Amino acid sequence: MSIKQRKKDHVALTTSGEVNYRTSTGFEDYDFIHNALPEVNVEEVSTEAKFLGRTFSFPLFISSMTGGYTDAGAVNAIIAEFCQEYNLPFGVGSQRIMLEDPDAISSFSVVRQRAPDAFIAANIGGAQLVGGLSQENQDLLINSIEADAVIVHLNPLQELMQPEGDRRFKGIEDGISQLCSNSPVPVIVKETGAGISAEVAERLLKSGVKVIDVAGAGGTSWAKVENERSTNNNPDPDFDDWGVPTLHCVREVQELKGEYDFELIASGGIRSSQDIAKSLCLGSDFAAAAQPVIKAVVDDGFDGLEKLYQQWRKQMITILTLLGCERLEELEPKHLKLGRYKG
Repeated sequence: MSIKQRKKDHVALTTSGEVNYRTSTGFEDYDFIHNALPEVNVEEVSTEAKFLGRTFSFPLFISSMTGGYTDAGAVNAIIAEFCQEYNLPFGVGSQRIMLEDPDAISSFSVVRQRAPDAFIAANIGGAQLVGGLSQENQDLLINSIEADAVIVHLNPLQELMQPEGDRRFKGIEDGISQLCSNSPVPVIVKETGAGISAEVAERLLKSGVKVIDVAGAGGTSWAKVENERSTNNNPDPDFDDWGVPTLHCVREVQELKGEYDFELIASGGIRSSQDIAKSLCLGSDFAAAAQPVIKAVVDDGFDGLEKLYQQWRKQMITILTLLGCERLEELEPKHLKLGRYKG
């Protein structure tokens, strides 16, 4: 099967809502501590957040998901236009296909045409860094979209569930280290839904990675996506719920901030502003989501994405007000209570 068809299958399955983890993110284990005396005026509450030295309207990075086939260009164009208008950062899907098929470049380069000022991240799989990324390919990844950062996605679980997936993972760490040394823009490393532990995060930080996106379990299960594909004749559903929940990843990795200078993104099952706010309380700097964004675009285009953003922003303002905060930076662990309230 071609990479183009595989990407189309991925989008169709992930937007169906039937390939989620049974494992939860863990955020539901916490309640906000209501402040009945907030001393905050709603009109003075701000949802602005900083990421890699830039200020954005909201702490949401639109995660990488799609690219490399005709319809993906249209989806990417809508996301790019939206991020340009509403000042949000986003990443394109894996550009591997672009390195193999020049005809696929346009489905990625359209994002910079539609979003000349937006923060856009390039994207390549860790397996493609084995042996090092050539200077030519590095330049193509970055220059084709005038990228502000490069995302390296780690997805060994997905690859092992994918009939045509990679089976060679030795050398990825060295490849990331080389990329960090050679790249003119910051390197972000993310999982694709199975999570990044503190041990792995520390290895990445020692390699020069500037941002860790934990992408934990609780949202889309990419193992389940691969097992549900009609062309997978040997699925293994025993691995559908393999992974570390997002909450646990955030709590573990944020502890490294005392020793390393990096930024932390919480993703994996982020489905509301409550999820985002809880992740910020627990030490993340930003949050990221892909599935609800792609679904909104596929269902209702720009208007659907705009509606989702406005809803999440309104909810965040309400949350901040009810916690007595005017700024996202004020969110702390003290605003959460572990364990559901009783009665």
